[in-house]
Amino acid sequence: MKTKILFAAALILALACAGAAQSKSKTKKKTILAPNTIVKNLYAAEKAGTGPFFQTKSRARVDKYFTKALGDLIWKDAVASNGEVGALDGDPLFNAQDMKITGFKIGKPEYGEGNLNVADVAVTFKNFGEEKTVLFRLERGTNKTWKIGNIFYPSDGSSLKEILSGN
Repeated sequence: MKTKILFAAALILALACAGAAQSKSKTKKKTILAPNTIVKNLYAAEKAGTGPFFQTKSRARVDKYFTKALGDLIWKDAVASNGEVGALDGDPLFNAQDMKITGFKIGKPEYGEGNLNVADVAVTFKNFGEEKTVLFRLERGTNKTWKIGNIFYPSDGSSLKEILSGN
């Protein structure tokens, strides 16, 4: 009889542990953010002073938003400029040195034709009353997360990669 009770107690304990382990693994599931949410979070981080640009304390801040290729260029410029003006001589999120932003809007993602692993997100605003657009190109990696691969500035035909590469 004692054996049956011990066996039943061991079985109940084993099932309880398995259930707890299973619920833990469900809570660790990573949420995949939409491309426009990545862009929104980047602007929020810059506004809060925790953005990835112009800092050399945390490479993780750069990698959170950008592909490895663009992240390497951003990090290299920040480190090489040593606190001085580097290739980036203005705010890359607004493509400007001086700003008075109004009418700020982050658009919905537009996915590449036949390629759902590429999305463009347009950000529109007025700077000192002049309408501007900044276009973010995001890429979905093998881990399914979205990262910014480049930022385009239609008003002058440049891109962040070009600026940081010296082209």
